[in-house]
Amino acid sequence: MSDVARHNQEIQRNLRHWEQKPVLRRIYRGFHETIAAELPGGVPGAVAELGSGVPDITEAIPGCIRTDLFPAPWIDQVENAYALSFADRSLAAVVLFDVFHHLRYPGAALDELARVLAPGGRVIVFEPCVSLLGRLVYGALHDEPLALGEPIQWSPPADWSPRRVDYYAAQGNASRVFLNRELDLAESGWRTLRVRRLSAVSYVLSGGYSKPQLYPNRAYPLMRGLDRLCDRIPALFATRLLAVLERA
Repeated sequence: MSDVARHNQEIQRNLRHWEQKPVLRRIYRGFHETIAAELPGGVPGAVAELGSGVPDITEAIPGCIRTDLFPAPWIDQVENAYALSFADRSLAAVVLFDVFHHLRYPGAALDELARVLAPGGRVIVFEPCVSLLGRLVYGALHDEPLALGEPIQWSPPADWSPRRVDYYAAQGNASRVFLNRELDLAESGWRTLRVRRLSAVSYVLSGGYSKPQLYPNRAYPLMRGLDRLCDRIPALFATRLLAVLERA
């Protein structure tokens, strides 16, 4: 299957679940508000989200530029993380929501993000987290690999072109980089301001975009209480990882 066909198939599936699951929309609104709280204050420039997919981040971050690799009616512009169309130092922040684990060469993408960020600008990464529960959710119950034993290719080979983007997924990469520190971000010129692990059990039991919802919509407030309880033991229950980076 081609990358375009794979993307279109996934987007249409996600759109159906998005329209049919009110609780999913509430959960993503909470995720987006968590991200919005990490935006830098007083930094000039717009906020852009790469790989926006279906959820509307502008409900929490008004004016955020929604982008993706492929066009869709709700996408503001098509962007490639390795070759962005934004001018130098034109953005205050860039949001990568479930994008980092699709970057075959994350170092090359971060170099490009550094180019478009204004001084004091931030990259906000929101990703799967590999805890005990995370291993089950993203390992046994998800079709994308964790790839925990595979090397992370930080930089591309010399003959690589940023326009040649193929499908790649390694859901464990964010945990390996931001939690396990398998790679030194400081060597690439980045300062890690914050790393948070979130249980997001309410999301797991909602079934997300591909599984059945395991609790009624009216139980969502109770599930959020369960999230806060499970947040106290992130090594066991964290399924989401938030990392906030600033150019050093």
